[in-house]
Amino acid sequence: CILNAGDVSSLYSRRGYEEYHKIAEYIAKTVWQRKGNYMVFFPSYKMLEEVYAVYEEEFSVNWVKCICQNSSMKEQEREEFLQEFEQDQESLVAFCIMGGIFSEGIDLKEDRLIGVVIVGTGLPMVCTEQELLKGYFEKTNQKGFDYAYQYPGMNKVMQAAGRVIRTMEDEGIILLLDDRFLKREYQELFPREWWPHQIVNRGNVGKAIRDFWKERKR
Repeated sequence: CILNAGDVSSLYSRRGYEEYHKIAEYIAKTVWQRKGNYMVFFPSYKMLEEVYAVYEEEFSVNWVKCICQNSSMKEQEREEFLQEFEQDQESLVAFCIMGGIFSEGIDLKEDRLIGVVIVGTGLPMVCTEQELLKGYFEKTNQKGFDYAYQYPGMNKVMQAAGRVIRTMEDEGIILLLDDRFLKREYQELFPREWWPHQIVNRGNVGKAIRDFWKERKR
């Protein structure tokens, strides 16, 4: 189930309590529809921490356990983090970093992961290396921004989304949180398996997810 939310943004200029509250609400409404394990991917640790604080303050429930990736995890801590997905608790939400150690190369098959929420388009930070790459492609009459920022960003998005479907039998939710995903230049990069997808908002996302799970049961 591919859901594309158009009423929320991760743009740096719009980051603040209002957008963090929207993201936290989306996470809650996703998790509340079916008990299970979920991962939420953020573009930065700062944003992860800010949204987590809002979620814990306003949307936490006692049957959902939350864990957070941090920037200084040792090998044993990483293993313990992944072991949480093997436990039999009612629901788990793991707050993670897009492009980080938990967004690629891990296999949580079947009901070990039933949903992924992706916050933002994964664009790299503006830096000398990316700007040099952008300039190189612009000099060769190609789309510099696309090669330096958009393509690497969407690659991280798709890697994160790929955590939820690891076998032919896996089922799950992929929720994209950023209004930029509604733009043609991003939708042209969607893999064919993401079509058709459903545009949702905070008012109807819960019903869309409930309907999906009901249909899967049938």
